[in-house]
Amino acid sequence: MKLQRGGFALGLVVGLLVGLALALGVALYITKVPVPFVNKVPQRTPEQDQAEAERNKRWDPNAPLAPRSAPPPPPAAPPPVVAPGRDPAAILSGAPVPPAASTATGVEPFTYLVQVGAYTREADAEAQRAKLAMQGLTARISEREQAGRTVYRVRVGPFERKAEADAVQQRLKAEGMDGQLVRVQRP
Repeated sequence: MKLQRGGFALGLVVGLLVGLALALGVALYITKVPVPFVNKVPQRTPEQDQAEAERNKRWDPNAPLAPRSAPPPPPAAPPPVVAPGRDPAAILSGAPVPPAASTATGVEPFTYLVQVGAYTREADAEAQRAKLAMQGLTARISEREQAGRTVYRVRVGPFERKAEADAVQQRLKAEGMDGQLVRVQRP
């Protein structure tokens, strides 16, 4: 009589390992994927990681909202405004351009918004919008790509007149929130 070595447990473990190896081989053959667990992407140097970490520490999504030290000088001559539907021949001839309808009727050429914050996480922007809703202000969240990152801006408005936006900005300031006035050209 011949002695057997091992037993049920050893046969089960060996069978599982052989089955897994066969399944991996079939999966690689079918999908034509390179061998897993091999990193073919070039590694970043520690200096690159440190420079990226420094940039991330100093990055501020609200930086464009900060007041500038000196306002930019006004342009020497504004470019001519072309009314939609105007004859192209008249445009090329250099004929005088009629004033825009918004300036002729006394309506300001801009709409105004009060930006309460810009956040890198949508959840933070939603929380800010909820705080504004508790104060009776309707805010909108707009998503924008800035410096390679998505920024969620929380804005109240739009307002037709600058005085209305200033009043909301003062109200926010009285309640301890900082809001920046944003001016947008009318289409």
